Amino acid sequence: MKELEKTKRISIAAVLFILVVLIGLLTYKRPKYMYAINTKSALEKLTSENYLITLNDLNNPDYVLIDVRNQFEFEKGHLKNAINIYTPDILSDENSGLFNELKETHKTAVLYGNNPQEVNAPFLLLYQLGYDNIKLLAIDNSYLENKLITINSNIEKSEADITTFINESRENGSIKPIAEEIVKPPKKIITVKKKKKAPEGGC
Repeated sequence: MKELEKTKRISIAAVLFILVVLIGLLTYKRPKYMYAINTKSALEKLTSENYLITLNDLNNPDYVLIDVRNQFEFEKGHLKNAINIYTPDILSDENSGLFNELKETHKTAVLYGNNPQEVNAPFLLLYQLGYDNIKLLAIDNSYLENKLITINSNIEKSEADITTFINESRENGSIKPIAEEIVKPPKKIITVKKKKKAPEGGC
C-alpha cells in the first residue's frame, strides 16, 4: 500500500514537472535585441578602425546626421539636415526601423551631441547590436547669444602600441617582479605615568 502511494506521488511530481517545462517553453520570448559583438571585440575593432569624422568630412551624400541630444537642445540649434533621436529612445521600434533602413541602403549614420563623450554610449550600443555603418562626429557644441557654435573637437589618438611595448620589455628582462614589501614590526610605545603633585596651599 505504501509503495503504491509512493508511486502515485512520484507520477504526480513527474507530470507537474513536465507541465512546468512545457509552460516555460510555450511562454518563452526571445529578447528583442541581441548583441552581435561582445564589448571586448567591439573595443578591439574600434581601436583598429577609424570611426571618427570631422566637420570637413560631412559633404558625403551617404552620411545621415543623427543628433542624440534632447528635443529642447535640438530645437535650440542643430546641424543642417540632422534627425533628432534622443539617446534613451534610440532603440524604439521607429528608430530601430530607421537604423535598419540605413544599413540596408548602405548609408552611414553619423551620431553627434554636445561633445564626443555624450555620443560614446549610444554609439557603442548600436555598434554592438551589429550596426557597423555608424560614425561619431567629433565636435563640440556651444551657444553664443542663442546661436549654435560648432567646432571640431581635438581627440588625441594613442600612436604607441602598448602590447608590443609590454612584450618587448618582458623579452629584454627590463620588467622585474616587484619585490615584496618588508613589513617592520611596530615599535613599542612606553607610556610614562606622571606623579601627581601635592595640592598647594594649606591651613
